[in-house]
Amino acid sequence: MTKVQDITSPMSPSEKRATWSLASIYAFRMLGLFLIMPVLSLFAEQLEGATPSLVGLAIGIYGISQSLLQIPFGLLSDRFGRKKIIVIGLLLFFAGSVVAAVSTTIHGVLLGRAIQGAGAVAAAIMALVADLTQEVHRTKAMALIGASIGVSFGVAITAGPVIASFIGVHGIFWLIAGLALLAILIILFVVPNPRQSKKHRDAELVPTQFSHVLKNAELLRLNYGIFILHAILTASFVIVPLLMRDAGLLPAQHWQVYLPVFITSMAVIVPFIILAEKKRKMKGVFIGAIAALVLADLGLMQFNSLPAIIGFLWLFFCGFNLLEATLPSLISKTAPADLRGTAMGAYSTCQFLGAGIGGAAGGWCYGEFGASAVFLFCAAAAGSWLLLSFSMKPPRYWANLLISLEKLTEQEANEFMAEMMKIIGVEEVTLHYEEAVAYLKVDNQKLDRDNLQYLISSYTNA
Repeated sequence: MTKVQDITSPMSPSEKRATWSLASIYAFRMLGLFLIMPVLSLFAEQLEGATPSLVGLAIGIYGISQSLLQIPFGLLSDRFGRKKIIVIGLLLFFAGSVVAAVSTTIHGVLLGRAIQGAGAVAAAIMALVADLTQEVHRTKAMALIGASIGVSFGVAITAGPVIASFIGVHGIFWLIAGLALLAILIILFVVPNPRQSKKHRDAELVPTQFSHVLKNAELLRLNYGIFILHAILTASFVIVPLLMRDAGLLPAQHWQVYLPVFITSMAVIVPFIILAEKKRKMKGVFIGAIAALVLADLGLMQFNSLPAIIGFLWLFFCGFNLLEATLPSLISKTAPADLRGTAMGAYSTCQFLGAGIGGAAGGWCYGEFGASAVFLFCAAAAGSWLLLSFSMKPPRYWANLLISLEKLTEQEANEFMAEMMKIIGVEEVTLHYEEAVAYLKVDNQKLDRDNLQYLISSYTNA
């Protein structure tokens, strides 16, 4: 009567291939955007017309064009096909990289970075992931792609100074152009073709539901948080490389700071993630991470010796990495199951917009008032987020689970939904009959998976 997935089954080889190949495309693109971040302010004197304000804008401007175009790109992929739109976006990314590579002025680099961001394929990639994975595996696939972003960032800030010391900023842009071409080859020849493309509420923005997301105070609070987090990140990278150079560390050696700082900070946050998720102490851990950002920025504002810079940079990345890991989880917990894609669309838009505005603000503060003003701006921004977070509601520790249903009558679907609500650990069920999908919120610590699978199987074999 109906076709449903086994909720305990592993991903199929095709799903694994799709997930890993799309994660690599996402990673190559983000690597290209981040590689320039730790080096542009150091090598800006090679660019005609460079000022602190323009350098800061060049670091972050990709975020502005990305924030404006990622939702339209996702909607266009529904109409014209996922792969076609992703290839167009990657071609824009390639074109922007070439423009920046051949430019000898800061204005040319600005234009190139803006074009790079205009290739806003993130939403289209997530939609293609949804097309190529079963509902019960989709959250796992998206988590893997999310992890690829963190890996790309860590590799970029570590490798950027080393690569720039050999081939310069222009060479980095040529390297990024090469990564764009490699990503195009992967999307054309490695990523499987979907049997069909359809709207996925858990992975894509639904325009008619956007107002519901904007009315949710808890989601707005989280969107403000990701905006601030990436604003202070890009603002900090306007000045941190300069401070380390002025403290006596040659630019080619900056990786010796970034690599251990990033790796050790990632290791340190693991117990806090377990405390937040498994022990359900999310709010306290979350507020503590924001407080770490405030303290780190205040420390960087006051102390300029190399050991102090390294210490406070480490504290900053402890807070940053912890928040970067927990914010998407909070969005997923907070948003209704069938609005997760719309909520993530708004969240990503705020994230990239924060990167753009943060770079511009950091460059302006540095040019007008000096290095201390940049960190004062960052501390004040993080402080506003800290104050706002004290009133956040403790999250519901519910995960999302999708059950695909086919060939059920509306009455049978409603009966099935009512039976699911009787299962221990199933907290909410939202059925979209026209999509033949049930969106569940479940408590994984309580969920009776055997009983849920038995119910699914009974309908399958009816």
